[in-house]
Amino acid sequence: MGITHDKAYIWPISLPGIFILCLLLPLLISCDSEKPATYAPEYSSQPAVRQNKYVLGVYPLHNPQLLEYIYGPIVDYLNRRLSGPEIKLEASLSYEEFDKKLYSRHFHFALSNPYQTINSLRHGYRVFGKMGADEEFRGIILVRKDSGINDVTDLRGKSISFPAPTALETTMLPLYFLHTSGLDVNRDIARLFSGSHDSAILNVYLRTSAAGATCPSSWKAFKERYPEIAAELAVKWETPQLINNGLVSRDDVPAELTARVARLLFTMNDNEEGRRLLAALPLKRFEPATPETYTPVYAFMERYNKVIR
Repeated sequence: MGITHDKAYIWPISLPGIFILCLLLPLLISCDSEKPATYAPEYSSQPAVRQNKYVLGVYPLHNPQLLEYIYGPIVDYLNRRLSGPEIKLEASLSYEEFDKKLYSRHFHFALSNPYQTINSLRHGYRVFGKMGADEEFRGIILVRKDSGINDVTDLRGKSISFPAPTALETTMLPLYFLHTSGLDVNRDIARLFSGSHDSAILNVYLRTSAAGATCPSSWKAFKERYPEIAAELAVKWETPQLINNGLVSRDDVPAELTARVARLLFTMNDNEEGRRLLAALPLKRFEPATPETYTPVYAFMERYNKVIR
C-alpha cells in the first residue's frame, strides 16, 4: 500500500523544532537586511493601469527580500537606459500567486521557469529570451550528512521537501530523477511542499524531511547566508539539465519596447556594470530565445505527466 503524499507543510511542531525555527525565522524574514537595496518591489493583485509603466514579474526563485536585492538593480539598469517607459519589479510570495498573475496577464514582462514559460504562450505571451548556461538548470537533492542515506531506495517510506508543485527545476526534475532511479514517487515517498527553496532546505536540517530539493543557485545563496546550517547538509544527487528560465512579454506590449528591453538584457555582459549585476544572480548572460527553444521542455513534460501526478 502506498503512503500519503503531496502535502503542504510548515515545519515540525515538536518543541525542539519550534525552538530552532524561532531562531531561524528572523534570518529568513530579514534576509540580507544589512545590504542596501536601491529598489523595492511592488506587491499587488491588481493589473497595472498607469500609462507608460510596465510590470516585470520574477518567479519566486528567492524570498522577496533577496529577490529585491538581486533583481532591483537590474530593473534600475533598464530604466536608466530606456528613457521613457518605466519598469516596475513585482514580487510574488509563492509559486501559486505568481502563476495566477502570469496566467491572468497581470505582468507585462516576466522571468519564468520553463514550465511557466511554455504555459504562458497559451495566455498571450511571447518568448523573446532566456537565461544562459542551460547546464546550470538542474535540480539537486540534499540530505543530512548524518542521515545514513546512500541510495535512492533508502528514501522509501520517507518524506521529501519540494518548494512547489509547479517548480520545474526543483520539484519536477527531482521527482522524475527519483522515478528513473527506482522509486515509485506516487507511492513510495511523501511529498511535502514547503513554499520556498529555503524552507525545503531547512526541513532537511530540522529532520522534518529525509531529503529536500533545490537548485544550485539557491543552495549557493543559502550556504553563504547560513554556513553553519549548510555544513550539516550535503548534495546527494543532481538531476540532468534542461532549458533555463525564459523571458516573456505580453502580446500587447509594443514590439519596439520588447526589442529595446531584449537588447539591453542581452548586452549586459558587454559592460562592467552589467557583468557585476549578472554575477549577483549568478549568471553570465541573458540570450535570445523563441518558442522552439523550449521544445525539450514540452518533451520532458510529456514524459513527466505519463508517470507522475
